[in-house]
Amino acid sequence: MRTLLLFVIACSVAAACESSDGMTTDETDEIVVKEVNIDSIDHCYLVGKQAEAKAFCKSEGYNKHYCFLLDMSRHSGRYRFFIWDFDSNKVVDSALVSHGCGISNWGDDGTADAPVFSNEYESHCSSLGKYRVGERAWSQWGINIKYQLYGLDSTNSNANGRRIVLHSWEFVNDIEVYPDGSPEGWGCPAVSNAFMARLDTRLKKSTEPVLLWMYTH
Repeated sequence: MRTLLLFVIACSVAAACESSDGMTTDETDEIVVKEVNIDSIDHCYLVGKQAEAKAFCKSEGYNKHYCFLLDMSRHSGRYRFFIWDFDSNKVVDSALVSHGCGISNWGDDGTADAPVFSNEYESHCSSLGKYRVGERAWSQWGINIKYQLYGLDSTNSNANGRRIVLHSWEFVNDIEVYPDGSPEGWGCPAVSNAFMARLDTRLKKSTEPVLLWMYTH
């Protein structure tokens, strides 16, 4: 059984990890209509995860209106980066997101349905756990915007030192590509240029830190 969710999204249109600072970008607003298929079991799981995320955000002083939930149990060619809106209690946007290649080839999709996660330096893997989305800066990738990520758990405590950031990558697609996977970088959660522009619009307006939670079932 599948559930069809229709989202009308106000968006701003304008992998590997990197390290420079400072940036500007031009933005043009337009309306995008996006149809997203989510397995009903995955949607139910999202509902459970958001409850824990909501409690965390309330107790730790994070943004209480939305969070980012990344379900890395899903194939990388499927939507698995979800913006959960606490006010409306539903997913309001979703996208593909890449993960680290590990010992596989950079830019390929060899671990699309079986990613390996690690907190170790030079592992080229993504790290599971909760993150605080930090400072906005210039990126050499995609639309030239990145956000620092600070790991909050023992499983991702080295994220900032490993230069794991949230950024866009022009090779990440705007729509699902299953059975193909998304290209794999060195551990950063990289998204499409269009989705990054929408994330940037949200994040620039937030006066509180935003939670990004990367997890598996």
